[in-house]
Parts: sequence; structure tokens; C-alpha cells
Amino acid sequence: MCGIVAYVGHRQAHMIVIKGLKRLEYRGYDSAGIALLNGGLTVHKKKGKVSDLEESIKGKYLQSTIGMGHTRWATHGEPTDGNAHPHFSSDKKLAIIHNGIIENYSTLKQELLNKGHTFLSETDTEVLIHFVEDIKDHNDCTLEEAVRLALTKVVGAYAIVVMSVDDPTVLIAARKGSPLVLGVGKDEYFMASDATPIVEYTKEVIYLNDHEIAVIKDGQLSIKNTANLPLTPYIQTVDLELEAIEKGGFEHFMLKEIFEQPRSIKDCMRGRLDSLSGSLILGGLRDYTTKLFNAERILIVACGTSWHAGLVAEYFFEEFCRIPVEVEYASEFRYRNPIIREGDVVIAISQSGETADTLAAIELAKSKGAIIFGVCNVVGSSIARATHAGAYTHAGPEIGVASTKAFTAQLTVLSMIALIVAQRKGTIAEKKLQELLVEMENIPAKVEKALSLNEKIKKIAWTFKDARNFIYLGRGYNFPVALEGALKLKEISYIHAEGYPAAEMKHGPIALIDEEMPVVFIATRDSSYEKVVSNIQEVKARKGRVISIVTEGDDTIPKMSEFVIEVPAVHEALMPLVSVIPLQLLSYHIAVMRGCNVDQPRNLAKSVTVE
Repeated sequence: MCGIVAYVGHRQAHMIVIKGLKRLEYRGYDSAGIALLNGGLTVHKKKGKVSDLEESIKGKYLQSTIGMGHTRWATHGEPTDGNAHPHFSSDKKLAIIHNGIIENYSTLKQELLNKGHTFLSETDTEVLIHFVEDIKDHNDCTLEEAVRLALTKVVGAYAIVVMSVDDPTVLIAARKGSPLVLGVGKDEYFMASDATPIVEYTKEVIYLNDHEIAVIKDGQLSIKNTANLPLTPYIQTVDLELEAIEKGGFEHFMLKEIFEQPRSIKDCMRGRLDSLSGSLILGGLRDYTTKLFNAERILIVACGTSWHAGLVAEYFFEEFCRIPVEVEYASEFRYRNPIIREGDVVIAISQSGETADTLAAIELAKSKGAIIFGVCNVVGSSIARATHAGAYTHAGPEIGVASTKAFTAQLTVLSMIALIVAQRKGTIAEKKLQELLVEMENIPAKVEKALSLNEKIKKIAWTFKDARNFIYLGRGYNFPVALEGALKLKEISYIHAEGYPAAEMKHGPIALIDEEMPVVFIATRDSSYEKVVSNIQEVKARKGRVISIVTEGDDTIPKMSEFVIEVPAVHEALMPLVSVIPLQLLSYHIAVMRGCNVDQPRNLAKSVTVE
């Protein structure tokens, strides 16, 4: 949650910070603020979007070559000007921006209140900067040392940047459990929650690790850990082009990312899959493939859309690898004392690679001796570094809060992992493997064909834009797609929607069916086809409004459906890669027609970096 940008160098800081906050606004957008050192420590902050902040500072004196900014997703304290970051110390000489949660803030706050501190906000962040101030004043130490000592006492997750009136060339940053990237330019430095605000100026970056503190002073960078041990910075080149984080002519990032899926799926397979030679290679798994095919059990941990990808993978692994799979909500996994045996394989899925609950699940599983594989999109992310091995999805930046191309990229990688294991175990016939590899290579073209239905889907969206509820139904591999379709609609249009296995409809949800209820069936031709036909008839008998996703050429289900969307024929194990496309478009168009902000839906942020 929340976005951090900071700069020190020779440019005008406010211009870099504001532009950076706009690029990070997908991480949080209920308030924003900026701090500049320009003779004193000046803070401007505003409830609302970054554009509201930008408007409020017009005409203000903003000249400075050092500054920091924050766009907030509220945790402690509702969205207000006062709760927006940056926050001051009591003497107004220090300012802080912070992502994460300080779990023991209440105890610290009471101690500080007893010492005479007063607070102007409801946030845990203001408590942290007062705590730093208190340590600095009572220990007669440097700001760097006060920050370090404070961080040894706090419990929780954080990425912070601190500025001081008394040290006008200094930026201090630290992280634990929340991402922070340092950009290294020529006589200038950048800090941000991810690389998107940085790539315009430099490709050289340092990914801070947990418990590390970076200090930029007089143009020099030093890094230590919270134990005060000096560290050698590891500079990497970030593989991200500016064009990838622009809308490219699309009205919204979400629509752009939906239409990028033929390319992102192809990029996922590039250099990894070759059906002509029967070659399937994931370099990140090379040293652990034996562990995978010897696994007696696979646990998949994820949240949200990634959890739905894990559900599809469960079907795939069990069918082709004959390994039992359990798919767990990462947010529940660590709290129910799960049984994890040494040698179990845990696959952690996360678009950002920073999901706090998934990271916590990884640490628990590692402590029990499990082998951890990561599937994520962001190079250098926390999950990529916390796992034993894994594979990047190579989907490119996903700016829209509602995941689209991340889902299909995750499915592509998980399918390839399963096929590698099945091939090594001998649980899949060579002919079947070859058939699936050819099918996978053809998926981008079939997704392209599904995208060509955009205008038809837009017309269907107009019919249902004022609906109050939706039900999504599917069976087999398409059941997780029903869940994902419902989630997309909820996330961006605020229409209540639920996904179910189609056979479960009779066990409760059928009571909801009436002439006003839209029911979306993912009803492509597969091993459950005849059963789904029966489920559609049950809905029709109760006057439900049926929207069916069917395989091209189907002449049975269209006769029972009010609306039909035909997608290309695909092997049922790979159908989720195609059948999800119309559901993404349907959600998008309904949300736009309802006047919703599809890229920044209310109460949501892209990366859930707090528990």
C-alpha cells in the first residue's frame, strides 16, 4: 500500500516527486503530500488524488533540490489532510513518509504522551517520527543513529524516508517488509516504492533488503543494517521502459493491460517453450526440479487473483503430475497452525512480489523445512529474494489495480512448471505433452481473437450496467475463472457478485435466481459440458438472465442463453487463459459505464504490503 518518492540532486525536487507520485498512485490514492527543504522544512498535503495536491500547491514557493512525497492508502486514521503524509516531529525539524504498519504504535504513543508529546493525526507514522525525535534528543546522537535505534524498537512493517532541517543534504531511508528502491544517477539519487518513478532518469537501482538503512549525505550513499554493520550496495540495471508505464492511447491502464495479454503471454513463454523440439525450460527451477517431482504434496499460497490462478494450477498439477495440491489463502495460512512437512513444496504466487501475507506464509513454511518456489512479476521483489527458486512471469508493469495480464501470465508459468514436472515424472504421455505445448504456443493468437469481441461485450455491458448482483458459474478448470470474473466485477464496478462451481448452485445460490439476476456461465466444451447444459436449464426455468461464454461453433447453449460470447476452442486445461478475457472486458465496460475509476477503485491498492 501507499507510494513513496524522494529525490536529492541538482534538479527541482517537487517536479520529480509529483510526477513520481502520479506513477505510484495505483498504490494508494486517498491523500497525498510533499515535503521540501527550502530554507526550512515545508510540507504540503491534501486529501484526495495527487492532482488535488498539485492544484493546492500552485503558486507556492517550491524551489528545492531535495524533497520527498507520499500517496496514501489509509490504515490508521481515515483519509484527511491531517492524516496525510509527510508527518512532522513535535519541533517541526524532522519529517517522515512511511509505508506499512507500526504494530506497537499504541504503546509507543502512550510513552510519548507521558513525556509531553502531542499528536496532530491518528496515524502510527506520526508516532514513529516523534519516537525518532525523542531518541535523538535524549541520547544526543545523530539523526541516522536515532533512526537506527528507533527501528530496533518498533514492531511491524515499514518503508520510510526521513528528512531534517538540520541536515539539508540528507535523506535517510529504511525498509522491513515493505519495498523500497534506490535509483542511482549522476550526482543525484532517487527513492521510490518501485522503479516506475525512477526509470525516466536512471536504470541503475539498488533494492534495499529488510533491516537495511540507506543514508544519502553530501551526495554520497552509504548502507548499513539495523545492527549498525556497513554493507556494500549492489547496483542492478532495471529492465523497464518508460513506454511500458504509459497508457499508450488507451483510456485506462486496465484496458491497455487486457489488450497486452497476447504479448505478455508470449513473453512469458519466450525462450522457455518450443513445441517443435518438445523443449520446456524454466531456468529458475533448474536446480530444484528434482525436489518438485519428488514432492509428496504441493501447497500453493496466494491472495486475491493470484489465489484464483493457484486454484487453476491445482487442477493442472493433479491431472498431469499426479501430486496432491492444497491451495491456501496466504492471509489464513500462518494463523491456523498448518501441517508443513520437511520436503513439502510451497509455491507462492504474487504479482508484485511484495504481498505481506504471502511473505509471512513463505517465512513460516521455510521455518518448517519446506522448499519454496516463487511465481511473481517484479524482478528483485521481496518474494523473489525470499524463495529458494522460482520463475518470473515477464508480464511487464501492471498499473491497473485490478489484475488482468498478471493472472494469465501466472497461469502460463504455472502450466509450464506442471508440464516440466509431469515430463520428468513420466506422468504425461509424450503425445499429450506435445499436444499441450502446441496449444500453449497458439494461446496468444486465440486470446487476440477473444479480444476482437470487445465491441460485442461492450453492448452486453450496457444491458447490465445497472444490475445490483451477478452470479458467475463454471465447472472444472472454469470454476476458478468464475471466481475471478466475479472478483473483477466487484473490484471495479462495486456490483455485488459471487462465483460458484455450477453444480453447487442447487445447494443454496439458486434461491437468488429471478428475472433480474444476471448469471454468467463459463460453458466452453469440456468434460463437464453436459452437466453445465443442465445447470443452464435450471437457471432458465427460474427466469434468470443467462450470459454464456461458449466454444465457437456451439449450437446448443446459444439456444438457451440471452447473450452468447464465443471464444476459440482450446484444450480444457488451458481454457482459463482464453475464457477469462471476456469476463475482464465485461467488468471493465460495466465499470466505465457506471462512472467508476477502473484503475483506482475505491478502498483498494495494487500491492497489499500490510497484513
